[in-house]
Amino acid sequence: MAYFRVVSQQLAEMQKLFCRDDDWCILIMADPDALASALALKRLMRTRVRSVTIAHVNKISRPDNLAMIRHLHLPVLRWREALRGQAQRFAMVDSQPSHSPFFPDVDYAILIDHHPAPPEEDGPQAVFQDIRPSYGSVSTMMTEYLYGAGLRPGRLLATALQYGIRTDTGTFSRHCTDTDLRAYQYLARFADTALLERILRSEYLPQWLPYFSRAIESMRPCGRGRYTWLGRVGSADLLVVVADFFLRVLGLRWVAVCGESGGRLVAIFRGGGERLNLGAVAALTFEGLGTGGGHAAMARAEMALKNLPKKEEGGREDAEAFTFRCVHEAAERCQSASRARSGDVL
Repeated sequence: MAYFRVVSQQLAEMQKLFCRDDDWCILIMADPDALASALALKRLMRTRVRSVTIAHVNKISRPDNLAMIRHLHLPVLRWREALRGQAQRFAMVDSQPSHSPFFPDVDYAILIDHHPAPPEEDGPQAVFQDIRPSYGSVSTMMTEYLYGAGLRPGRLLATALQYGIRTDTGTFSRHCTDTDLRAYQYLARFADTALLERILRSEYLPQWLPYFSRAIESMRPCGRGRYTWLGRVGSADLLVVVADFFLRVLGLRWVAVCGESGGRLVAIFRGGGERLNLGAVAALTFEGLGTGGGHAAMARAEMALKNLPKKEEGGREDAEAFTFRCVHEAAERCQSASRARSGDVL
């Protein structure tokens, strides 16, 4: 068995897009996997194009992300419209254009992701695309590309890729493949263990602690899972942190951690099982009003608050009650479909 999949054909197709006169912009929804993957793609491009900018469309507030950027000296910028005119070509890693309304409407030349493609997509979303939902992280895919190109990752890049793999596989406890493990072991030859530990110890902020208490107090049953409402939060990253925490609770099948952030309703799903695909639940949660999707064990849905339905007597529905109903109905629809496929009868 080969150490990694052979990517010589994909590399050749990708490299055809590189021109020394072009400036590139790699767009991401910043998290550890996306940051590391963007850095790896920049390494592949570096000697073949004029310049490469990594731009994130979301606000970075999670302390581990900030620590990763600081300790590994990651060169990232917040997306602004001025960048549109400064790049001739655009790429995206660890996401897809339909995943967030904050991604600019541009023609993407490269798309590399491990999230399932939306079923409504009728064709390629980029000139070159590599979408592999079976992989635990895009950092694993990018490690394969570096290996296939004969490029040894430097100390900081290898550390970033290791952290990207750890976070998206839950330290190999969810949606993990043998390839993810091999990539992590390969990167260990070049990574800085001390730097990785410093980042790993930077996951929480003291001011976040009351939100954990609020999440526990507001938790209630939602079908076979649990639902909790955090209200208005400064960043949706906080919902992700709390949802990841509940993954460690014994016997919890799945959880939806929901709240308002930046004028949007956001639902973060974690957990899952053989009979409930949380990516499918997320896709149905705000159906027709927002977006949603992800993996079977981790997913996200969101919609603009302005899309809240209006009451007959005037005004709009209560955001918390509306979100709970949407999550509950989506979970029940997916659960019923799963029972129908397996032949179960209540």
